[in-house]
Amino acid sequence: MRFDELGLSPETLKSIQALGFETATPIQEKAIPVLLEGKRDFVGLASTGTGKTAAFGLPLLERIDPDIAFPQGIILCPTRELCLQIASDLNKFSKHRRNLKVVAVYGGSPIVTQIRDLKRGAQIIVATPGRLLDLIERRAAKLDQIAMVVLDEADEMLNMGFKEELDKILGKMPEGRVTWLFSATMDKGVARIAKNYQTDPVEISVGGRNESAANIEHLCFMIHEKDRYQALKRILDFLPEIYGLVFCRTRAETQQVAEKLMQDGYSAEALHGDLSQAQRDGVMRKFRQKSITILVATDVAARGIDVNDITHVIHYKLSDEIAAYTHRSGRTARAGKSGVSIALINMHERRRIQDLERRNNIKITLEKIPDGKAICENQLIALLNKVIESPVNEKEIEDYLPLAYEALCQLDKKEIIKRFVSVEFNHFLEYYRHAGDINVKPRAGDSRSRDRDRGPRSDNRRREGGSEEGFKRFSINMGRANKINAGAIVRIICENCKIPSNQVGEISLGHDQSFFDVKQDSANAVREGMSNVKLDGRTVSIRAARGQGGPPSGPRQRNGRQGHSGGRRRS
Repeated sequence: MRFDELGLSPETLKSIQALGFETATPIQEKAIPVLLEGKRDFVGLASTGTGKTAAFGLPLLERIDPDIAFPQGIILCPTRELCLQIASDLNKFSKHRRNLKVVAVYGGSPIVTQIRDLKRGAQIIVATPGRLLDLIERRAAKLDQIAMVVLDEADEMLNMGFKEELDKILGKMPEGRVTWLFSATMDKGVARIAKNYQTDPVEISVGGRNESAANIEHLCFMIHEKDRYQALKRILDFLPEIYGLVFCRTRAETQQVAEKLMQDGYSAEALHGDLSQAQRDGVMRKFRQKSITILVATDVAARGIDVNDITHVIHYKLSDEIAAYTHRSGRTARAGKSGVSIALINMHERRRIQDLERRNNIKITLEKIPDGKAICENQLIALLNKVIESPVNEKEIEDYLPLAYEALCQLDKKEIIKRFVSVEFNHFLEYYRHAGDINVKPRAGDSRSRDRDRGPRSDNRRREGGSEEGFKRFSINMGRANKINAGAIVRIICENCKIPSNQVGEISLGHDQSFFDVKQDSANAVREGMSNVKLDGRTVSIRAARGQGGPPSGPRQRNGRQGHSGGRRRS
């Protein structure tokens, strides 16, 4: 359906047509007419990358009175990147509407500046929950005339531990407002928000609840833990034209993997919460301009990435949260394009793949990591295609051609081709000449189908080698049964022990007990800081763990290169 058939105003249509939009996506087609009426609460379920911002943003703008300088609409989202992206989109959508102002408020930026922006008047506030609550408590954000509240990526806000902030913010809203809830998944937490803060909402689901986009191919590769980084390099080398995201579980791991890739000659950088806003903006600018082609990111930092051409998403390590797989994979196959989601798993994570298939209604195909010959063939084909498609500026090079003809006249055509290929290709041939097979060798009769028949196994195995070198491992008497997630555990530790989040390493969630690593230097601070902590009236206790918790991680190196770089040359 075309946008001009959805009931939007001429001013709004002029703006979106200037952006090149003509046909609405399924979620936009179904949501916009309902939201334009503005009379009922709404739940919209759709995969990441299906156009949810326009689905709620266009009708929100239509229902705003620009002559009233007070906030009339609030959009809550999980991260500052997404906050800035939504505000930018709304400004583009409202380009031809006078006196309409959108203000973005988020952590990591001076609150004084944001207070000043709000005092100047704004009809729409786009905010992260923590910063908005702070502004409300300072009486800088006024809610008494709010008519519409949008919860974007509601499932991710809950996964990040914002339940308490959301409850407080929604509890301060006028009773007569409407609440529009948008999410990629409808887990229990999102359903609770809908039940507590909405009345008889209209629910629209595109693609089914908790499903990934249909145009994403899902693959997994089974490896030994010690070969995880080498497997990543082989996949990247096998995909010479990749423009992709590599997801890690922690900030420390994200930085470590990115640094290794850069050392090994890949066009890569890291994106995580320890970077300043200016650094994050710089990394994203380079990624959007494709001056870097591989972005290594944490789940939280990647929430604001809105890039349509991402070809591959690689799960370097799966998240503890099932819903995170959908959000990660949704970074590719945006705007109707296709993409590939690749998961690296060890033998102890096979059951998690089965859970992902069942809960997301997808098929994840187990593939073999490419061998050296297949990688070299792909690299050669990419090189030859690049040569064939390279434009020739006859006028610019004509003065230099005689030198080339003279230097090469002693060689026949085949010899020139062989030498040309060797110059660009020898480093790959050398690196992969003796590369062994790093795929996990299945036991006789062992297969994924047989694993399914064996029934579920516990993920709470003894961790081989205990904590990562330089870290101390603790157990905490809380888990999924307490409706807690990894992000909430990090916040509890950092707030009570007064340590930065980069001191926290791996987190393994269990049913009623979880495990976490902290750097050795912070171990005493954690023991003292967590000695008298309560959460929701429950005493939180920790103790040193010796080797338990979560799937085995195997040995890992935190610094340095592993052997010869292989990799690709910088362009």
